[in-house]
Amino acid sequence: MGLTITEKILKEHIVEGEMKSGNEIGIKIDQTLTQDATGTMAYLEFESMGLDSVKTELSVAYIDHNTLQSGFMNADDHQFIQSAAAKFGLYFSKPGNGICHQVHLERFSAPGKTLIGSDSHTPTAGGIGMLAMGAGGLDVAVAMGGGPYYITMPKIYKVNLTGKLSPFVSAKDVILEVLRIMTVKGGVGAVIEYGGSGVKTLSVPERATITNMGAELGATTSIFPSDEITKDFLTAQNRQESYRELSADEDAVYNKVIDVDLNLLEPMIACPHSPDNVVKVSELEKKNIDVDQVCIGSCTNSSIFDLLKVAAILKGERVSDNVSLSISPGSRQVLSMLSDDGGFTDILGAGARFLECACGPCIGMGFSPKSGGVSVRTFNRNFEGRSGTKDAKVYLASPETAAAAAIFGKIVDPRKLPENLGSQNTDKRDLASEMSVEIPNEFTQDDHMIIKPLPLEERKNLETIKGPNIKGLPEAKLLGNTLKSKVALKVGDNITTDHIMPAGSKILPYRSNIPHLSQYCFEVCDTEFAERAKSLGDGIIVGGANYGQGSSREHAALVPLYLGIRAVITKSFARIHRANLINAGILPLEFVDEKDYEKVNMLDEIEISNVQESLESGCFVGLINGRDKIKLKCILSGRERSIIQAGGLLKFVGSK
Repeated sequence: MGLTITEKILKEHIVEGEMKSGNEIGIKIDQTLTQDATGTMAYLEFESMGLDSVKTELSVAYIDHNTLQSGFMNADDHQFIQSAAAKFGLYFSKPGNGICHQVHLERFSAPGKTLIGSDSHTPTAGGIGMLAMGAGGLDVAVAMGGGPYYITMPKIYKVNLTGKLSPFVSAKDVILEVLRIMTVKGGVGAVIEYGGSGVKTLSVPERATITNMGAELGATTSIFPSDEITKDFLTAQNRQESYRELSADEDAVYNKVIDVDLNLLEPMIACPHSPDNVVKVSELEKKNIDVDQVCIGSCTNSSIFDLLKVAAILKGERVSDNVSLSISPGSRQVLSMLSDDGGFTDILGAGARFLECACGPCIGMGFSPKSGGVSVRTFNRNFEGRSGTKDAKVYLASPETAAAAAIFGKIVDPRKLPENLGSQNTDKRDLASEMSVEIPNEFTQDDHMIIKPLPLEERKNLETIKGPNIKGLPEAKLLGNTLKSKVALKVGDNITTDHIMPAGSKILPYRSNIPHLSQYCFEVCDTEFAERAKSLGDGIIVGGANYGQGSSREHAALVPLYLGIRAVITKSFARIHRANLINAGILPLEFVDEKDYEKVNMLDEIEISNVQESLESGCFVGLINGRDKIKLKCILSGRERSIIQAGGLLKFVGSK
């Protein structure tokens, strides 16, 4: 029986466990990346391990999230990360150099290698044939120290692509269609592999758009083959030595196969407030929705491939009087090439506002919509309040659909552009031909904003620099044999890490200050949660299905830990968040019978006896208010059980 791409890479990197579905396996990690919203904590954790250098082939620290420096906090974090990179031997990408996933794809990614990053959209590099996964900062710190990264051996699903995309239909529409089919829970416990004849019609930037939003499926990662198209991309980046051919065997076996005919695909759009709330743009157009704001960029759609198409649409046109349009290039490479090509002038001339090469509006870092505003974004998430405006209505769409909305001030099918443009620019154009963007033979390469690591001998006397906003790590209490706590909060299904620990320009600067950050925990669900949790001393959170979906931010576990949360009981967990809870020493429990969720209410007291014995068996019994029994489960590997018993991953690693 042949192997899939995923199985081939795992087989080359496995150091612990057996590649059987459901087994925990440990794999060697070749590369790591961090960004500044999660990186400060990751490097504090790495520093606490007492190592003098990273042990990976390559590790990169990026500054791309907290680039609005309205106070000293972000700048201090940047200084700490740069000093940690210098001391421990990492590459350091300075603020303004670009979004971590776009820059990593351009300058560091390599087919067949493994990568974990403290950002859930690290699977972007799967577009080049890399096994790239999002992880909590502590897992990244351990990998930087040479430790394995542990995952449950995933199921492997194939998305079989046939045909070719029509004009004004793009890679974003492919992944939105997959989200429509599979939902935000459909990829949990699986890797999504793309194959079929249609793969050959997609460039590396298009493939990366698709793997980027695989995170929204809840998938472990997504991956494309590495072929001659990959080789051409790497050669154009002057990195041809990184190329290797990689594809699934013809007789590879998949757990599920989903067919997508690119010929039949049309422009798609995700409606508020979930990336899987997907409909056809042609259907939504009938609702005559006025648009207030359009944002083009983010790690999903900020490549030169995307922005040159936007430039072609906007050339000679004008952004609607009622629309504010922002453009966030993914990297300095993209911005430089857009300028050299003339696309920058075309976009600027249409009335767009250029933002710096950073995440920006995607994480609520500026450019928030007006109250109740409609924002069409080429981003990957449209969770309620993520934009920075709680009552905004955010739609996710392709660059083509977004550009059309900017011109017409309404959500319209971009396939209508050729017949409607020219009202302001009297010369009709062959727009489809102008938008036929080819990958260049050579990309602009200027890496002077990437600081290379120094030799070990030159790093020995360096010290990390910590500003006053950088605080220590919270510590977990060791679990006894009885857990008795009150329910500090009860929430529903699909709670995201944005619900637990919001992003945005007011909160993100405190990602290195857990005590200050704690006052915002679950603010969007319950403004009294933080104070209630503190007053209880020890607490339990009860949640619904897919709890903790979204970002990899470990703050969504560390802050509840600081507030005294001992356990979280849910119908089911998102993969990364469950791992982060275990790393923090918080017990992740699930209802055996989901109907028991209805039995538990706020401030109920839950008592679990025989905790240590239950950890071994995975079967727990909780007693609610001394009366109702509920059966709970927590199936842990031996390693995970030891982490919980040690009081978290840092203490477990320290004991080793």
